[in-house]
Amino acid sequence: MPRLRPRQLLTLSLLAGFLTMALKTLAWYLTDSVGFLSDALESLVNVTGAGFALWMVTIARRPADDGHPFGHSKAEYFSAAFEGGMIFLAALAILFTAGERLLNPQPINALGIGTLLTVLASVINLAVAMLLLRGGKDWHSPALESDGKHLLTDVWTTAGVVLGVALAVIFEKNWLDPLVAILVALHILREGGRILHKAINGLMDNALPAERIAQINLSLADIGGPEVQFTNLRTRTAATQSFAQADLLVPGHWSVERAHQLADQAEQQLASQNVQLIVHIEPYP
Repeated sequence: MPRLRPRQLLTLSLLAGFLTMALKTLAWYLTDSVGFLSDALESLVNVTGAGFALWMVTIARRPADDGHPFGHSKAEYFSAAFEGGMIFLAALAILFTAGERLLNPQPINALGIGTLLTVLASVINLAVAMLLLRGGKDWHSPALESDGKHLLTDVWTTAGVVLGVALAVIFEKNWLDPLVAILVALHILREGGRILHKAINGLMDNALPAERIAQINLSLADIGGPEVQFTNLRTRTAATQSFAQADLLVPGHWSVERAHQLADQAEQQLASQNVQLIVHIEPYP
């Protein structure tokens, strides 16, 4: 099976979001359960998040230009931050609605069909979440990863909602329904905080992982040889792109052309590892 590209995956997530939102909204309409309402509200966040992520990934794939010489890949972090913010808004809406229903409990209707619709929506979310998480790993995409994690959180949220609604009906304790909705909202807030934290870190130019830095150092050492040395390696990551800078120390009697050829070799070697290297040439002290 061919590997789906980021825009294809997010388009699939957007379509799945509309379908699951419709199923969960119908489940809430039939049951009048605030737990199912909380699930439907998070599905609205899924749709909005997937749509914004698709827009940001489209921008991120634009080639570098005069105004953005290092490309547009950081746009993906805005997607993750936006989705984290939407999660917070959904959680607040759930807390407000559930708090009112906790004070004034209401009976739950048509539990069977409502639960069936919600479980069907959750199965769809689980399948799409797995595809997004795998795509996020394959393409090093924070937008895909955050959307996949959010959908996976939605799956666990639905499981909690179904359990809460079932307990409310079985034990005839209608206050269990809004109580579970409040717990769901708190869980959503936690996940939103994690997504925001990771997005902010990405915007602050994190270094590459230690194992990738070690690999870069080994590659540069093989290129250098006994007469030269690569020093002062600095790395940063910008969503799907990786950047590195290094100083190349060469003997003072080398010609500029010879040193430049070695720098070009190093840049080409790291380009094959998807790292854009910039080399600064210096003579040995």
